[in-house]
Amino acid sequence: QVQLVESGGGLVQAGGSLRLSCATSGSTSGTYAVGWFRQAPGKEREFVAALSRSGGSTYYTDSVKGRFTISRDNAKNTVYLLMNSLNPKDTAVYYCAATYFSSSYYYVEYDYWGQGTQVTVSS
Repeated sequence: QVQLVESGGGLVQAGGSLRLSCATSGSTSGTYAVGWFRQAPGKEREFVAALSRSGGSTYYTDSVKGRFTISRDNAKNTVYLLMNSLNPKDTAVYYCAATYFSSSYYYVEYDYWGQGTQVTVSS
């Protein structure tokens, strides 16, 4: 099993930045991939970014490419999502999740989820 705890959300003005953290525990790093998803009110949960199980590959949805960066600090067992140039459309609850697949865009393939952290971008 993998336990995940997100932090770092908050209120930021458009154009600003936030860094989300996802602290992981319970399973050896490198045995699971980690993804970030988000869900805005009234909308379905959508894929944002993923880091492959090996840590060697990253994946992003088109709307965040060039603005968001996913990374991992193995020593801290933490995965980060650095979000730059935020806009109101990025407002959502952000979740990190883990899968034993090498990587995945699909939330149904993730078995372990954090509780979520709210990101609100004001215009």
